[in-house]
Amino acid sequence: MHIVNISEAKSQLSSLIKNIEELDEEIIISRAGKPIAKMTKYYPQQLKKRLNIYNKKIVVAQDFDEWPYDIALSLGIEK
Repeated sequence: MHIVNISEAKSQLSSLIKNIEELDEEIIISRAGKPIAKMTKYYPQQLKKRLNIYNKKIVVAQDFDEWPYDIALSLGIEK
């Protein structure tokens, strides 16, 4: 962990980012000796493919969207 003040961070931003990238270093930016921000390496969040776990495990029947005759008749759908 490396601590720098704001004016140092402004003038050396490129080198600080390079250290973060290459050395996986954390940088603390301070103002008047008090820490106000932390710069760390960014790791993108992995997207989870949750629905893929059901691939070929769920089968939809061919007549899925057809009403049973007695129910359709009671609802007035079947003629």
